Amino acid sequence: MAVVNMVNAVSPLKAFLDGVSLEVMPRTAAKIDDFKPLLAPGARVYIAHLEGTPIADMVATAKRLADDGFEVMPHFPARIIADAAILEDWIKRYAGEAGVSSALVIAGGVSRPVGAFASSMHLMETGLFEKHGYTRLHVAGHPEGNADIDPKGSTAAVDAALDWKQKYAAQTGTDMAIVTQFAFDAAPVVTWAERLAARGITLPIHVGVAGPAKLQTLIKYAVACGVGPSLNVLQKRAKDLTKLLKPFEPTEVLTALAAHKAAQPESLIAQAHVFPLGGILASAEWIAEKTA
Repeated sequence: MAVVNMVNAVSPLKAFLDGVSLEVMPRTAAKIDDFKPLLAPGARVYIAHLEGTPIADMVATAKRLADDGFEVMPHFPARIIADAAILEDWIKRYAGEAGVSSALVIAGGVSRPVGAFASSMHLMETGLFEKHGYTRLHVAGHPEGNADIDPKGSTAAVDAALDWKQKYAAQTGTDMAIVTQFAFDAAPVVTWAERLAARGITLPIHVGVAGPAKLQTLIKYAVACGVGPSLNVLQKRAKDLTKLLKPFEPTEVLTALAAHKAAQPESLIAQAHVFPLGGILASAEWIAEKTA
């Protein structure tokens, strides 16, 4: 009996990776001949919308993934959407051509908005997502702060934004979750999640991590994206020449988050989201190995 129990036991990491999501871009997705052997059936796949990407490419990628049975969640970056007419066109095209009913609504990485929309709240205020049947909206979370929103290092603006979004979700019946920037250390994420819970936030948190990649690649992205204290994990590893040439994997940070979730099941930390900074195939293979 003891042997059977050991065989049937699910590790905290494997349990935490249940429902793990992945992010792609049209140009990276085009390099994959078939996603079905790589991802779990019905997996959620985010489609990042970088400035300058034609909406036709975005919708075509969404349709391809939806036709393969995946839950598609395209990005809607407020600052690259010129007006409500364009926003509605994108919403309708995703829904009509790819059957999309989920979206990640974010401000976007550009410094100056091209039109009237500067934040995810501006997009949601239009009511266009509810009008066209979108039932799930995810929003961004920043466990290590966001200098664009709170340049003086406080959390006042990001906290107020999460309060607003939670009220929006309650008022509209929208299924909402927080998806974080990628982190390399569990401790800041846990501290942030506990702080949010203490101030009344109940939205589940999907923690972003970087998939397997060269250390130099991750440091470049971390600096560009403003990752804070957890960057120390990468810098410390870079000093170890025996590890410098080996791909960095998110196993350590996710194992720590999984252990926290197993010990504190009421935690807002709910699951993982993988940014495949070292390539989709490498991330998919890592996920498959850890969930086998």
